[in-house]
Amino acid sequence: MKIQLKDGSVRKYENLVSVFEVAKELSEGLARVACAGEVDGNIVDLRYVLSKDCTLSILTFENENGKSAFRHTTSHILAQAVKRLYPNTELAIGPSIEDGFYYDFDFKNAFTNEDLEAVESEMKKIVKENFEIHRFTLNRADAIAFMQEERGEKYKVELIEDLPEDEEISFYKQGEFVDLCAGPHLLSTKNVKAFKLTSVAGAYWRGSEKNKMLTRIYGTSFAKNSELEDYLTRIEEAKKRDHRKLGKELGLFTIMDEGPGFPFFLPKGMTLKNLLIDYWRKLHEREGYVEISTPIMLNRELWETSGHWDHYKDNMYTTKIDGEDFAIKPMNCPGGMLVYKSVPHSYKELPIRMGELGLVHRHEKSGALHGLMRVRCFTQDDAHIYMTKEQITDEIKGVVRLIDEVYSKFGFKYHVELSTKPENSIGSDEDWEIATAGLKRALDELQMNYVINEGDGAFYGPKIDFHLEDSIGRTWQCGTIQLDFQLPLRFEAEYIGADGEKHRPIMIHRVVFGSIERFIGILIEHYAGKFPVWLAPVQIKILPISEKFSAYSKDVLMKFKEKGIRCEMDERDEKIGYKIREAQLEKVPYMIILGEKEAQSGMFSVRSREQGDIGALSFESVIEHIESDK
Repeated sequence: MKIQLKDGSVRKYENLVSVFEVAKELSEGLARVACAGEVDGNIVDLRYVLSKDCTLSILTFENENGKSAFRHTTSHILAQAVKRLYPNTELAIGPSIEDGFYYDFDFKNAFTNEDLEAVESEMKKIVKENFEIHRFTLNRADAIAFMQEERGEKYKVELIEDLPEDEEISFYKQGEFVDLCAGPHLLSTKNVKAFKLTSVAGAYWRGSEKNKMLTRIYGTSFAKNSELEDYLTRIEEAKKRDHRKLGKELGLFTIMDEGPGFPFFLPKGMTLKNLLIDYWRKLHEREGYVEISTPIMLNRELWETSGHWDHYKDNMYTTKIDGEDFAIKPMNCPGGMLVYKSVPHSYKELPIRMGELGLVHRHEKSGALHGLMRVRCFTQDDAHIYMTKEQITDEIKGVVRLIDEVYSKFGFKYHVELSTKPENSIGSDEDWEIATAGLKRALDELQMNYVINEGDGAFYGPKIDFHLEDSIGRTWQCGTIQLDFQLPLRFEAEYIGADGEKHRPIMIHRVVFGSIERFIGILIEHYAGKFPVWLAPVQIKILPISEKFSAYSKDVLMKFKEKGIRCEMDERDEKIGYKIREAQLEKVPYMIILGEKEAQSGMFSVRSREQGDIGALSFESVIEHIESDK
């Protein structure tokens, strides 16, 4: 038997050998940290026996699939602990997820955050007991009988009944605990030592509001205690930066009971939003984009033509007008296509770069709503580029450079993913191949590092996604570039070529912010509310020492406003120390304290948000401080 390893080396074996045995032969160190194996592209347990020639990779916690096996094992330890402490509890599902895992339970009594400590303590006992983890299989009938009669797990039975009749069902056993599971898992419970249960939430069985509400316990686990401690520190920092908390404290936005998922922007938040829009417009005007605005509601025929009625209807808000079906737009692109078609075009005009700051609405389930990060209406900074096939690479490169400029402005690092054809797609294989090759070529020519995300493209074309990394290491997917042959075909869009014949343009869909609302939420957390001076809703807070200097302070306020500086004045009859603390809580970049000395000298006593007292400055010097941050 010949095994080719990921590093290119080849090993030969006369007898059957497990993935773990190969890892141990390679090095004891690798065997200690191994989590799973990858055999000919399939993820398997470390106990998996190799019986034929294959390509093998040993997966550690550093690999996403290895990490998933590690955390999936932790979810089983959680379930085992719960069954020990609460024997009548029924099991649902317990997958690994990004940054951790969860398990859904049907508790017979209420379960709260306070109960987590007892469960966590029991999990530690299970780890110490060092149960070996073994996989076994049953046919469908025996699997149902086993879970129904011996275990009394009705949710597991339901899952098994949904599987094909000839399916071989796999289970994992550790000590007295057995769970229905596809795996993979670690060799033993002893390998999971750094874990933490983090929260309790409600979750409908199978995600449907028609089903019973279960209790979901979230947790996380790591290969090292130091990694867990670093993660928990980041989580605590994230709580302090929560945009919902800071948005309320800083007077930026609110969500009302009368409009769940529909954010209200308050005056300071509207200033912030408009500053982002102004910045967006200046950049796009420089890059040769024209701006349009399309209706918020259009008829069913349009959405059938675009394909959204078939592929996206459950996420759309619909109504009837004059007996005809209409939908509030979830995307701007079909309206943009109508604008393109409203007049004839020549090849000499291409590429046409058309931008729109369009308000779109998408139905999100109530449990998914989260401040500005997941809402039901948002402003999408869309742009659509209409071009020839020959222009694809240059246009994509131009968009990538623009996105890079914007993210650099805000201090974001990012990584790039190229997503390919999904199962639920429209269009020919040939068009998809041309489109995907065009995106790859642009990224390669820019010498950008990227990873392939197989099968995660939009239903109409492949895409490039930009994942931002914020100041505490979290990632957010914002910018995207999608290449589309299908919408121009569906809408019969045309241009007259150099040969005098009609041709079909190629279309790029792209966003930079993604959703302006969500981008604001990300910025709030990225900066912890301390926006750079150019973006701060209030750049200067003027603080008179007493009412005696109110008139003078108002004159100073007007001078700054005449220079375009966003400033406010605290006129309250409070001590100056209190006013300074309040301005600091509001995270205003600069505070100007005005009293007798300042009124006589014409110099201002200035405090910086970052540096504290920076001394006496002239009006012109303060302006220079503000302008230098733009």
